Amino acid sequence: MPLTGHSLIAGQTVVGDGKTAFGFNPATNEQLDPAYSLIIQNQLKLATSAAADAYPSFSTLDPETHAWFLDAIADNIEAIGDELITRAGQETGLPAARLQGERARTTGQLRLFAAVVRQGDFRGVRIDPAIPDRIPLPRADLRQRQIPLGPVAVFGASNFPLAFSTAGGDTASALAAGCPVVFKAHNAHPGTSELVGQAIAEAVKDCGLHPGVFSLVYGPGSSIGQALVADPAIKAVGFTGSQAAGVALMRTAANRPEPIPVYAEMSSLNPVFVFRGALKGDVDALAQQYVASVTGSSGQLCTSPGLLFAPAGAAGDKLAAAVGRAVSACAGQTMLTEGIARSWNAGTQNLGGAEGVQLIGQGSPGPTENAPAPTIFGAGVTEFTSNPVLHEEIFGAASLVIRYSSVEDLLQATRRIEGQLTASLQLTEEDYPTAARLLPVLEQKVGRIIVNGWPTGVEVGHAMVHGGPFPATSDNRTTSVGTLAINRFLRPVAYQNLPQELLPAALQDANPWHLNRRIDGDVVPDAEKAGINA
Repeated sequence: MPLTGHSLIAGQTVVGDGKTAFGFNPATNEQLDPAYSLIIQNQLKLATSAAADAYPSFSTLDPETHAWFLDAIADNIEAIGDELITRAGQETGLPAARLQGERARTTGQLRLFAAVVRQGDFRGVRIDPAIPDRIPLPRADLRQRQIPLGPVAVFGASNFPLAFSTAGGDTASALAAGCPVVFKAHNAHPGTSELVGQAIAEAVKDCGLHPGVFSLVYGPGSSIGQALVADPAIKAVGFTGSQAAGVALMRTAANRPEPIPVYAEMSSLNPVFVFRGALKGDVDALAQQYVASVTGSSGQLCTSPGLLFAPAGAAGDKLAAAVGRAVSACAGQTMLTEGIARSWNAGTQNLGGAEGVQLIGQGSPGPTENAPAPTIFGAGVTEFTSNPVLHEEIFGAASLVIRYSSVEDLLQATRRIEGQLTASLQLTEEDYPTAARLLPVLEQKVGRIIVNGWPTGVEVGHAMVHGGPFPATSDNRTTSVGTLAINRFLRPVAYQNLPQELLPAALQDANPWHLNRRIDGDVVPDAEKAGINA
């Protein structure tokens, strides 16, 4: 597919009236063609108005056409072939194998949401039939379903050019809910975004949908991003990025005449807790697994472990030494942008200069530009609980090992941690009593608790939670990964005493969409349909 270097608004190429921007290869710092024209605010209105116009038809789409659309997006992305992997590699420095896996995740979650749409339980149909002869008062006929919120603004993430980008989890779940999407491309990988945007637009056209169902726009985040969130046509926001940017969007959304929800995934240290029993096993293997989780994708993963709590004493010393050896054998990998590499350098210098922090081990710089040496520091639990610098996220291959002397130390430190996406426990059966004391604290701090595993690698399925208390996310009731993510873009509506002719299809007695329904509190599968008034 040829790259145009322009926004794609409601199926049409729109040349931006603002400045231009380029992608860059972070491995070489070389500029990539084409130049991308950036839109201005009155051009943004074309996208948001088209999304609002598309909402009535798209939000009421029948399940089979709706699912077919999501499947078609997945098929079109795969049909791009090697061109997509090549361009994404040029713009991000990520290896082909990682990007191929990310493409499979992207298309897999689109097909997963297609299955969710066909199955239909996300519509949340509840029916309380009328009881006209109830004493002392009759009961009205009440029916409830979940409806799409409206057009959704989605912001591309820097660290996942496919799976959290143009057709990533936020876009897929919003489209699955029946919400048109205006996607704000991340300026670090504009060509990748355009290729995928073209695939979505082609699916919109082939399925006969309103072209405003999807638009892809390029523009500065400080102006176009804020204007997108402030636009009255937008009814929700999906964002993955820094805490500063996420909070700025939250403020804009909250200050609108009609405030809207912002589902922002932001900052997380993903602590790992090593218990004494785990140190009686293969400590070298444990250290290597930890370092691999820290350094994978140059540490630029939402769930990279930025903290590890290990016992004080000889066993903990042995683990720290093994960690030092493991990280010293690692070479740096290309980071996503020159700016991200600069921020990593500033963060590690700040942490390394903090009182009571020592260097445990450091690898070597990689052979490309923007590939700093992976680094792991150490400190005591007292320093951790007293110095906020030790709680700051460093986006990249860096981590901090905290040594604790007692369970009380561990509990106190855990209570001081901010909200996180994950917490991982390395333990054996002898550690269960200690872990049992820690778990209730962790449940108030994180969205996912892992035992004898590592946080990197997030399964896309029905039970996954990729979320957590602030600042990990802006709303700890939600997830941005897995089928539950669709609930972010829905709201309940009740219908009282409506005649069958006026009810939406999902609530009609005939059940034309063959949905499972909760009738008078009992789940009635489609196969067991009985007359509601029988």
